[in-house]
Amino acid sequence: MTQAEIAEIVKKYGKKEGDTGCPAVQIALLSKRIAELTEHLKVHKQDKHSRRGLTLMLGKRKRMLDYLEKTNLAEFRELKKQLKLR
Repeated sequence: MTQAEIAEIVKKYGKKEGDTGCPAVQIALLSKRIAELTEHLKVHKQDKHSRRGLTLMLGKRKRMLDYLEKTNLAEFRELKKQLKLR
């Protein structure tokens, strides 16, 4: 993921300029990394180390989504719709 892609995600999901601590931004960044790693693992099926990293990222995103759901339900629903998460 390039710096330009990161800046674009921060601009789209952040509440203000350079807002990287917002849960929505962090979830969007994790979702992008998860998508890239999933594509990598489709080609390299035996890459167990990357698979473990993917599992850890999925858990972290799940915890962050749970937090966002508890604290701001409207933002949670909107983010889920935008990122096309189940």
